[in-house]
Amino acid sequence: MDQNGPGLQGAVWTPCAEPAGEIKAGRSVIAGVQGCKMPAGRYPLIVMSHGSGGSYLSHHDTAAALADAGFVVAAINHVGDNAQDRSRQGYLSIFSTRPREMRRLIDYMTVAWPDRAGLDAEKIGFFGFSRGGYTGLVLAGAVPDLRAGLATCADSPSLPMCRDIAAGKVPQQPYPADARIKAAVIADPLNVFPGDALKRVAVPIQLWASAQGGDGVSPASVESVRQGLGAAPDYQVAAGAGHFAFLAPCSADQASSLPGICRDGEGFDRQAFHRDLNARIVGFFKAQLR
Repeated sequence: MDQNGPGLQGAVWTPCAEPAGEIKAGRSVIAGVQGCKMPAGRYPLIVMSHGSGGSYLSHHDTAAALADAGFVVAAINHVGDNAQDRSRQGYLSIFSTRPREMRRLIDYMTVAWPDRAGLDAEKIGFFGFSRGGYTGLVLAGAVPDLRAGLATCADSPSLPMCRDIAAGKVPQQPYPADARIKAAVIADPLNVFPGDALKRVAVPIQLWASAQGGDGVSPASVESVRQGLGAAPDYQVAAGAGHFAFLAPCSADQASSLPGICRDGEGFDRQAFHRDLNARIVGFFKAQLR
């Protein structure tokens, strides 16, 4: 906790010379070495923003792949919109607090993190999925229009945020970009950016779309993001994938307890998809930040 908001829970992945083992974290099984000493050097930083109801572990395999490739990766739980605390899920406030929380994460990593001397603060990238993708686009300069652009409310008008929008209770507030972010990977973003709302995004973007969509995101809505960006992104379509295929492959425990986010369509191999996904993300950030 600091003067800018409540405490943030998260994790950091760093390059490590030791061979990875298995770390059990809740229902997740992640590859890594807890407490590994980071080799000397200065590394680019990637910050990660999960989707609604997700967690800082939602993309742990992508974080590990980036760390193995020479990046430091930091991810947090968004307050009130994560797997342990859904108290603000569905409320308008998360659309403003999410970008602020990511700015706080960058502040912490570059100013207060004990190993900050090992960071190259001039080379910061962003990875975001779903509402985390929305978050990254805002930080890259997009200006959301919640009243005009939130298509989710057509299907779920009873959500608190949809009731507020219908009643005209949309707070007018600034959504400042963060110039420290030099490149972003955006996967299946929630699109609340009608008209010219995306034209101010100037940083290089790798934009991913799932072929099937889900959870308020459709291939058409991601295509609208693609067309709305001021500069053409590195556009990737995940063939055969549903929205949740961007989440890390599930452990056996997750597969049995969370079938809604773990079960993919017939014939789709999430493990194989993530090998390609992670390689393409690593390649993009290397090209833009290294």
